[in-house]
Amino acid sequence: MERALTPGDRLPEDALGERFNVSRTIARQALGQLAGEGLVELRRNRIAVVASPSWEEARDTFDVRISLERIVVQRLAGRLSAEQQATLEAHIAGEERASGGPEPASIRLATEFHLLLAEMTGSPVLRRYVAELGYRCALILSLYSRPHSSDCAVSEHREIVAALVAGNAGHAVTLMDHHLDAVAERARILTEPQREHDLIRLLAPYVDG
Repeated sequence: MERALTPGDRLPEDALGERFNVSRTIARQALGQLAGEGLVELRRNRIAVVASPSWEEARDTFDVRISLERIVVQRLAGRLSAEQQATLEAHIAGEERASGGPEPASIRLATEFHLLLAEMTGSPVLRRYVAELGYRCALILSLYSRPHSSDCAVSEHREIVAALVAGNAGHAVTLMDHHLDAVAERARILTEPQREHDLIRLLAPYVDG
């Protein structure tokens, strides 16, 4: 989500094991799980790379996500507790503070907003699949991205919460559809020069301790 790694980057088992202080077997299992979630591609000779979804796959992913998140807002409309409302407001305030800063941080917070909504439904199924699609969409945005203002996403999130609090499910669905479709439309194919990567260095911030 934070674009430390980009589509096509290689993920050697030995380097991952060294970075996270685990065996190659554990690293291989983790890569297999990520492959099952569509975030990693496993190629011949056990070579793993960050997935590079095609444009058609990217559009399909967003379309499925839109349909799934319609269910989320329908479930939540008029049912948010005072505590849940406060949690959402606090998260959006965090998004506002991050606005204008590094784009990866804004993308991570924007994705987490949707995961938070799914979690509030109390449905393990919705929580799981919204998370998987949210992560895939974050990967897609790192591949097909156009610079945009994070202020748009923050204001759209605030409007969605207002509709949920008001109990207007139809309006909440319309807002969510528009919001996710706008995110998809902000994406386009960008051709960038190939970069050299020091995997050990790039993963350092993600290692506990």
